[in-house]
Amino acid sequence: MSEENPPKQLKRELSWFGSACMGLASVIGVGIFVSIGIAAGISGFAVIGALVVAGLLGACNSLNLAQLAVSHPVSGGIYEYGYKYLTPVLGFTGGWIYFLSKTAVAATAALGFAGYLLNTIGVNESGILVLVAEAAVLVVTLIALGGARRFKVTTIAVVSVTILSLLFLIIVGSFLCLVNGFENLTFASANYGNWLKNFLESVALMFVAYNGAARISMMGEEITEPRKNIPKAIVFTIVVTMLLYVGVAVVSLGSIGVEAFSAATTEQAAPLQVVASSFGIPGAANILAVGAITSMLSILLTIILGVSRILLAMGRRGDMPSFFAQLNNSGTTPYWAVLFLGMAIALLVLTGDVKVTWSFAAFGSMYRCFIVSLAALQLSQQQRLYPQWLSWLSLFSSLFLAFWVEWQIWLIGLGVIGVGVVWHVVIQRFNFAVRLEPKVSE
Repeated sequence: MSEENPPKQLKRELSWFGSACMGLASVIGVGIFVSIGIAAGISGFAVIGALVVAGLLGACNSLNLAQLAVSHPVSGGIYEYGYKYLTPVLGFTGGWIYFLSKTAVAATAALGFAGYLLNTIGVNESGILVLVAEAAVLVVTLIALGGARRFKVTTIAVVSVTILSLLFLIIVGSFLCLVNGFENLTFASANYGNWLKNFLESVALMFVAYNGAARISMMGEEITEPRKNIPKAIVFTIVVTMLLYVGVAVVSLGSIGVEAFSAATTEQAAPLQVVASSFGIPGAANILAVGAITSMLSILLTIILGVSRILLAMGRRGDMPSFFAQLNNSGTTPYWAVLFLGMAIALLVLTGDVKVTWSFAAFGSMYRCFIVSLAALQLSQQQRLYPQWLSWLSLFSSLFLAFWVEWQIWLIGLGVIGVGVVWHVVIQRFNFAVRLEPKVSE
């Protein structure tokens, strides 16, 4: 059936710059505005080194994805690569974990957007939080229904505001820290016990923050000249992100110190606003708040657009209902997939609390990195863009870092994978029975 009636393909209308903007929108979000403070509370000043190590390992994983996306430039990313280069079960579970973990992250981003917005305008009624978050999900879903071109324009605007706010923090903060001699930036680690364990835990935590670059490969079917533009967009995204993350960490720790930075994260969930407030410049905290609001919005945008392509690919292959593979008349949007994803996010938002999201995202990131690395190792010499050792490094680092995720999250993650395997077996048997039906009737 697939050969006689091939599925309708999405239009290629994203340049390398548009793809890179999507990558930046996927990476610059909860990681830089919240989780740096969490990691600083674990490893202290060493969080700066953890950011560099996590960025390098994230680059290895992203480059693996780049060469897979170039050799197989279709929507679906890890789901398609697992199917093509490994086994159907690994392909499906990779896509399954990606779909579930990113849906939870999107709900968190929507709630974070609402929280920052209400805090900025001085509204403290918790009952309004969910309503504002749901409104954000609705608006962003409608934007995603417009396709990649409309999304690209929105993303460029959103990312620009976020990056400008972070550059403001880095430039002004660096000047003030230089004047004060970076007095708060010390190597003291008396309160951090086993520094190696804490350092590795921080690396594992921050590895997730760089993983958004993978979203570029999810849209390989829509990127022009994929062999040239996908690697360029991914490398650009990783380099810019690492510079911003390290710059923010140095300025934050140099301005208020490790303890205050960590406390601002756990108590107020707005550490960069606290850093900006320490500058003593009127309106500085509001500038960072605007950046945080736009970053949460951009995360929500990229997840809806990118993860809906996973559902598109699953619908094409029969791992999900076939209507998920239907495109709009202009061939730019899998509209049922977008709508379903929007509804799934909206349901999670109703809980108003997704406390384990970031840790589950860490587990999901390691699992996806493992599958991506295995798939990249199957590429032929002609298909390979980068040395094979890079894939081996990514494979072993993902396994190693996974052991620094809490065991409770391991149980949740393995349980979710188990549910996915059961669903995969059931739906495949159902599809097989449906295909046999006409022959039986004859």
